[in-house]
Amino acid sequence: MNLILSIESSCDDSSIALTNIDNLEVVEHLKISQEIEHSKYGGVVPELASRLHAVALPKLLEKLKPYFKNIKAVAVTTHPGLSVSLHEGVAMAKSISAFLEVPIIGVNHLYGHIYSLFIGKNESLPLLTLLVSGGHTQVLRVKDFNNMELLATTMDDSVGEAYDKVAKMLNLGYPGGPIIEKLALKGERDRFNFPIPMQNSPLVAFSLSGLKNAVRLKIEELRESNSLDEQAICDIAASFEKAVVKHLLQKSKKIFKKDNSKYFAIVGGVSANSYIKSNFKKLCKEFGKVMLEVDLKYCSDNAVMIGRWAIERYKRRDFDNLDSIKVGATKECREIVSSTK
Repeated sequence: MNLILSIESSCDDSSIALTNIDNLEVVEHLKISQEIEHSKYGGVVPELASRLHAVALPKLLEKLKPYFKNIKAVAVTTHPGLSVSLHEGVAMAKSISAFLEVPIIGVNHLYGHIYSLFIGKNESLPLLTLLVSGGHTQVLRVKDFNNMELLATTMDDSVGEAYDKVAKMLNLGYPGGPIIEKLALKGERDRFNFPIPMQNSPLVAFSLSGLKNAVRLKIEELRESNSLDEQAICDIAASFEKAVVKHLLQKSKKIFKKDNSKYFAIVGGVSANSYIKSNFKKLCKEFGKVMLEVDLKYCSDNAVMIGRWAIERYKRRDFDNLDSIKVGATKECREIVSSTK
């Protein structure tokens, strides 16, 4: 059995996985979430995340010792993400690579999300994908493994960031995405007429800061009039979510009209949102595209997706050396951190 060991520590989840290089089977997937520790602060605190990774990652690796003799390479997320979190995973990966004398592969976290679609299976390409997460909102055309084209991105907040911030405005806790989605199911989506971002703009791009501000103003208005009851909170969540989805659909539809890819998919943490998925399924049906879906357990950050991407590089004998493995933090992630501290 030939295995690739993969490590993911880009934000607040410590994850290690083993994947069979020959048949793509997931052999082990171990993960420790830090959500409880960060929830009291309303968002991820980088220094705390780093300390927790330093404790969790060795514990997870200890459980995989019986497989060491079968490991042919080690893969690790190098970017984008929180630099202090990434450093913990990269340091461990370098040590394993040196100790086991196996190649090391640095992985772009976003490529991992795209290849979460192909965990346990072969690729379905070319592919049009909407990547929605806490740090990113992008549409990419994936022509093949080595050819990806960015078609649209956010000009300010990402979808995941907007969900988290609205949840924070309502004192709902962290992470905000699942909380807002759950409350929206009990709300009236037409109660509050929040603006659809860039509705009349010809730009094919995303922007959620204006919508977020409109939600903030409505919350303040309701608080001042003592009208922010449980139902109002649910209605805000539902109306906000409706505006987000309309925005995503309007801009994506412009791309769909010019794209002839057979496959479409939503990837990233926000891809678990059932309301977003159901609306894009309708759009795919309208344009005759086949919508691929990520298994729910692999929507959020995980090491399995990192290993799946790395397998493609392993097959191409495309390795890094220890000195070339660098850690980088994206502008988007730094902004999320500063807004939640």
